[in-house]
Amino acid sequence: MSLPETVQLAPAPADYAYTFGGRAPLVTVQPGTIVELTTEDCFGGKVRGTGDLPSQVCVFPYLNPVTGPIAVAGAEPGDVLAVHFVEITPARDYGVSSTFPHFGALTATHSTAMLHPPLEERVWVYDLDLKAGVCRFRARNSDFTVDLPLDPMHGTVGVAPAAGEVLASITPGAHGGNLDTPEMRAGTTAYFGVNVPGGLLAIGDGHARQGEGEVCGTAVEAAMRTTVIVDLVKGGGPAWPRLEDDRFLISTGSARPLEDAFRISQHDLVGWTGHLLGLDQLDAYQLVSQAGLAPAANVCDTNYTMVAKLPKSLLGRVRAYDGLHDRLRETAEAYLRHR
Repeated sequence: MSLPETVQLAPAPADYAYTFGGRAPLVTVQPGTIVELTTEDCFGGKVRGTGDLPSQVCVFPYLNPVTGPIAVAGAEPGDVLAVHFVEITPARDYGVSSTFPHFGALTATHSTAMLHPPLEERVWVYDLDLKAGVCRFRARNSDFTVDLPLDPMHGTVGVAPAAGEVLASITPGAHGGNLDTPEMRAGTTAYFGVNVPGGLLAIGDGHARQGEGEVCGTAVEAAMRTTVIVDLVKGGGPAWPRLEDDRFLISTGSARPLEDAFRISQHDLVGWTGHLLGLDQLDAYQLVSQAGLAPAANVCDTNYTMVAKLPKSLLGRVRAYDGLHDRLRETAEAYLRHR
């Protein structure tokens, strides 16, 4: 098969965005374009060792840079912007993680006020071995080490919000943003409702791996070399970001408290399932209740994110978005064979 046009996007430090919305596009591409891009880690590459405390080497609000925006020609409000992740590869041989005094699921934050002292700010450096497919955890206060499987993904992917709103890149919501779900890995297609002309896609916050919930507030943060295919479906834009891989349909929901994020993701999955299978609401509700999964994405950001998953094996021959994920997978495989 002939490959679509390929566009490279390697932003200089001054080109990174720190918001969704409020920025002109760095590039405009046609639907179906392959985009090879680079992203910086959430610390902007400034945390390189255990002595580089983020509070000392980073400047708020210049955290969590994203590459973009990327405008898609012909994208209009109400459409679906599809982003298929072909490849996500760490750009360096190390990743970093940290605890923050007032950030994370198990410490006091600005919205969860406590009298106890804040957590110590501490940095961990992970060696990344791409050939072996592992990243090495080293305890800071003992000799314990263990190799963890590499599972590269992007924590922050989204489009410009509606109504001219500008949101910090660390905030997840209906536009996407800092969803921090490990499901956003190579082989996954993400679907976003278009809110503004061009959609204005941006991608960042690479993680060499992340546990569900991102409990301490950071994953194994890493700069990435990433390839995506960006496509467009006219009309039918979802209210919340959706994902699809070879095995699951995945809905997301972002809110506080956590149970509202759970409800949003389940509500979207019930509606999506009912639409695809021609089921009324309560039949779809029953099916999702018995067959669905509900892993946590993040329980640390400004909004929390939950995902709801349904096995595609239950759909028979029915395909979401007329089989777009399968077609993008075929293009991705052809790209990887011929590059």
